[in-house]
This record gives sequence, C-alpha cells and structure tokens, in this order.
Amino acid sequence: MNWLTNYVLPKIRALTRKDVPDNLWKRCPGCEQMLFHRELAAHLEVCHHCGHHFRIGSQARFTMLFDGGVFEKLELPKVAVDPLRFRDKKRYTERLREGQAALGAGSDAVALAEGRIGGIAAVVAAFDFDFMGGSMGVAVGEGLIAAARRAVGNEAALIVVPASGGARMQEGILSLMQMPRTILAADMVKEAGLPYIVLLTDPTTGGVSASFAMLGDITLAEPGAVIGFAGARVIEETIREKLPERFQRAEYLLEHGMVDQVVPRAELSATLARLLSLLRQPYRAATETPAPANAVERREAEG
Repeated sequence: MNWLTNYVLPKIRALTRKDVPDNLWKRCPGCEQMLFHRELAAHLEVCHHCGHHFRIGSQARFTMLFDGGVFEKLELPKVAVDPLRFRDKKRYTERLREGQAALGAGSDAVALAEGRIGGIAAVVAAFDFDFMGGSMGVAVGEGLIAAARRAVGNEAALIVVPASGGARMQEGILSLMQMPRTILAADMVKEAGLPYIVLLTDPTTGGVSASFAMLGDITLAEPGAVIGFAGARVIEETIREKLPERFQRAEYLLEHGMVDQVVPRAELSATLARLLSLLRQPYRAATETPAPANAVERREAEG
C-alpha cells in the first residue's frame, strides 16, 4: 500500500496534471453561461448571450476609447498618504499597497490619459473599481482637477468614466471635500467652452453620483449599469415600499431623463467621436477670429 501511495499515485498525478490557468472560463452573472476568456475579450468583456457588461479597468477603457488604442498616460498628482492614520481590519496604507500591487506604483482609483477620439483631442479620467471599490479620496479629487487643467490647457474635451462605490471612508471628511472640488473641475472645463462628457458605468453610486458624475454636458451610460446614491435595499427599508423593477439601472434612468443615452460598449468610441465633432463646432466658431467683411475693415485690421 505504501508503494502505491508513495510512488505510483504521484507518478499518475504528474502525468495527468496540466498547466491550465484557473481563469480560462468566466460565469456570466446575467445568464449563468460559461464564457471562454478569449471569446469574452473579443467581445470587449460583454456576454454575447445576454449582453451583460462586465466591469473593465482603466487600461482596457483607454485602449477601447482612443483612436487606434493610442494614448499617453498622465501621472497622478502626489498627495499625502493616510492623512488620518486610519485603521479598520487593516491599516489604510496596507490597503493602498494592495491596490497598487495590482495596478502599479503610484496608482489610485482613477487613471488619466490623453489622446484623440475621432481625431479630436481628449483627456479621459477612468476609474478602476478594483482599487478599493473605485472610492473617491484626495488622490481622485486631485486627479480630476489635473485632468480638467490639462483639458483646458490643451483645448481638449474632458471625458470622465466613473465606476465607484462613493467616498473613501478611510479619509473621512477629506474624502467628502472632494465632492465640491470635482464640481469645480467640471465647471473649469465648461467655462472654457470645452465639452465635458460623463460615461456612467457599473456601479456609479454615493458621493461620486452626487457630484461630478451627474454634471456632464452629455451623460451616457453602459447597459445595465447601477447608478444611484443610496443602495436600493437602504431606500426600501427607509420608505417601506417596494421599488420599481430595474430601479437605479441605466435604462430606468434613461426613461426618467437622468441619462441622455444608453450605449453598448462596442459603440462607445464611435458615439463619443460623433458627439465630440458636434460639441467642438461651437467652440471653434467662438474662438476663430472672423475675417473682415470688406476692404475698409481689412485695412483697419492690418493696422
């Protein structure tokens, strides 16, 4: 028995063992179908059976939105780490290290990039939900302000893609202060006459939805995205009523005028390019100096 256990069985296991990754298949939460990872990637992380949109990170978002997948990453401004010395089950600094280990040193819940969409200059600020639930802290506030300044400086459109559970509790009141600061960032772009577009993805909730996420000149959303402030269960327990079907979903908000258009992921780049071409025309008209109408005006203009 020892010979079979100690010698034969290990040999059999060695022969039958295959180096197969555990993530070759992913179960769709919408239809319960098993999806092959390559096929899912080819469909932009969208289930081809039911159309469920999986969450994607900022890198994939940039590649999908910018022309030819060409863009330049922008560095986030430096901020104080753990200003409140917060600790729950883990130290806040440890949670930050875990997030940066997955996304890279210096990263946070938002990433910035610039490039062209439909040939038009654009700055995109995209959230990573995998980084502490995309929660908004000081780094996110500083990042959105930096993105707005970059857009104004380069006369580019600003596109924000939130995916967040709201404010970051580990930064307390400092996190809540980012709500008015991000509103100022949006106003900075609008006052310059430049397009400010928001693409709501799953989920967009809490302080993010109560600030910059609902201030776009045009507000788009991905199908099925959860969008709201408080959770549906909290609302039901508060008002003691059953909420409507698909409450706080992108389609529900579209029906009630909170969202301008629900756009499937495969059509987002083309849709943004079309919108930017329309929104940039008034800006060009306002900034271009009109040509003199007659010979007298031409001579006066020449001095």
